[in-house]
Amino acid sequence: MPARKKADKPADAAPPPSAGVAAPPGSGENATQRALRKLGLVRDIDFALHLPMRYEDETRLQQLAHARDGDTVQVEGVIVDSEVVYRARRQLIATLDDGSDTVQLRFFNFYPSQQKQLAPGARLRVRGEVRGGFVGRTMMQPVVKAAGTPLPLALTPVYSTIAGLPQPVLRRAVQAGLARAPLDELLPEALRPHGAWGLREALRFLHHPAPDVAMAALEDRSHPAWLRVKADELLSQQLSQLQARRAREAQRAPVLQADATQPQSLHARLLAALPFAPTGAQARADQEIAADLARVRPMHRLLQGDVGSGKTLVAALAAARCIDAGFQCALMAPTEILAAQHFGKLVGWLDPLLAAQGLRVAWLTGSQKKKEREAMTAAVESGEAALVIGTHAVISDKVRFARLALAIVDEQHRFGVAQRLALRGKAGEAAQPGQALEPHLLMMSATPIPRTLAMSYYADLDVSTLDELPPGRTPIVTKLVAEHRRDEVIDRIQGQLAQGRQMYWVCPLIEESEAVDLRNATATRDELADALGDAVRVGLLHSRMPTAEKQAVMADFSAGTLHVLVSTTVIEVGVDVPNASLMVIEHAERFGLSQLHQLRGRVGRGAAASACVLLYATGDSGRVGEAARARLTAMVETADGFEIARRDLEIRGPGEFLGARQSGAPLLRFADLSTDARLLEWARDVAPQLLDRHPQAAQRQVDRWLGTRAEYLKA
Repeated sequence: MPARKKADKPADAAPPPSAGVAAPPGSGENATQRALRKLGLVRDIDFALHLPMRYEDETRLQQLAHARDGDTVQVEGVIVDSEVVYRARRQLIATLDDGSDTVQLRFFNFYPSQQKQLAPGARLRVRGEVRGGFVGRTMMQPVVKAAGTPLPLALTPVYSTIAGLPQPVLRRAVQAGLARAPLDELLPEALRPHGAWGLREALRFLHHPAPDVAMAALEDRSHPAWLRVKADELLSQQLSQLQARRAREAQRAPVLQADATQPQSLHARLLAALPFAPTGAQARADQEIAADLARVRPMHRLLQGDVGSGKTLVAALAAARCIDAGFQCALMAPTEILAAQHFGKLVGWLDPLLAAQGLRVAWLTGSQKKKEREAMTAAVESGEAALVIGTHAVISDKVRFARLALAIVDEQHRFGVAQRLALRGKAGEAAQPGQALEPHLLMMSATPIPRTLAMSYYADLDVSTLDELPPGRTPIVTKLVAEHRRDEVIDRIQGQLAQGRQMYWVCPLIEESEAVDLRNATATRDELADALGDAVRVGLLHSRMPTAEKQAVMADFSAGTLHVLVSTTVIEVGVDVPNASLMVIEHAERFGLSQLHQLRGRVGRGAAASACVLLYATGDSGRVGEAARARLTAMVETADGFEIARRDLEIRGPGEFLGARQSGAPLLRFADLSTDARLLEWARDVAPQLLDRHPQAAQRQVDRWLGTRAEYLKA
């Protein structure tokens, strides 16, 4: 039988370098290769771009006498004694003398071979952190090598890894991948960032920097080698976003260009029926959306605004334009509470106006009874439902639209790529028979997007910003109150209730937990009911309650028959009760900054003076942590959602803002949006030039850095 000819393998797709590790029978990968794949290390270029988290200096020997407490040092000496002891747990203790001082080496995890290695008289090299103590200086679990081993010529890289993949194995794999990876220069010299090294030079240096390089420059990533890596990473992201935008612009969407200024149009009748005038920001956003809907390319717009800025009205006006053009609109929200709030407003505004045309607003959620759901689904399929509002049920396989042309997604960061694609796929043959068109997409967010984040992860979107609040809204006063002053807070509740006001009390847990010692909503409701007396009705709301029960509680609170609502964060978005003027957030130190701001936005929605009380627990140390203190301070210092978003980006990074929108997306590994704004500007400028003048190089740049992960941008 002739031998099989091995298939040629492109260098960039070579298997992980793990020679010497046997693969289990019948398996295509051995344990090391599986671990490498879990880290995302498959192609040679993946290994080349798996850069160190930090470095260790093993290029020189030091003397114990010169080491200070807390220093990590590398010394050579002789083991003068060694024993296995049983002090609470089994441990190996050996004493090393380097001629200048002695240090006790302690090992809790050791093998017989290591015990033999540490026998008295052995000359060894050890590296570890020197700690002081009542028994003298110690090193816990130091790295041990034979004395006389040649010292490395470069700093030792320490890589991010997972269990079962030790640093020496990972270092060898990275080195092998780096040696084979195609690192040819893709950027013409005129487009390269000023002051940055070439990519090949930068990567080889960062994997093995010379010992005379200042460690500080490597750690704060200000070195020219890091500059190049960060620039390339940002450029690949910008290129991918630009490719996605251009691909969408090549698609076709229904042209929604009915004359909304005509008195008989739904858009004009809605504006005339409103008991208030839209703000200038709302009118501007409405016009921006109208211009998008009138084009043949699909709208892909983000409507962002602070809590209470009036995004729902803008969505209603967009839906009216869509219906005026003879098409259907769908609005999807992540929770039933938020969807119900939208439905309550929009059905009140639009249903009376739609009735004359034989149309209606439909409601779809997973908790509906079968008969009601079937009736709603039939109305959607027939086209009678001009506007469909709901949760994930809107994208159910059983829901078929007659002429869907506009999809609105609220709190878009809570939905994943697949969910948004499913909603867009509902368009069907919306214009001409046999021609499937892409629906227009409007995404809404009550979390304002910081400028650098909008320039990077949201670069594929057009953005409309609501930067003013409707008239009549009062500023919210935010107070920090230590947990031991709870009684004072309850006294304040009594004062608010006496004025006919209502309040929220938010807890992080539903019920008592053995895992964490935090106050829970169920117990807090009972405590407040006892403290406030029988005349005050205290309700409870949380995610585990049946839908009908949650709706009943919210209806009672909206009607004013419930005075105090104790809740979890289920009320974070979509709850609008103008009479509620006080918000208490229990264990505020445990919440994220944007979440605190969203919760605070549930009050201040009427004319009455409103306040938000942040109850915080100090813990055993008597202080809150540094990050928690930064969040709480920001809440007190500003109520501006855009400033809150900027500070939150600094504290927590982009993941807080992206949420599920970028499900599977590669977050920036090396660039920092809070410090690399200049590089981001460079990448935005260079991306279209590279794509237009050198399209093949641009595609290779995206493939090199993102691989298949660039697919997330298509949603």
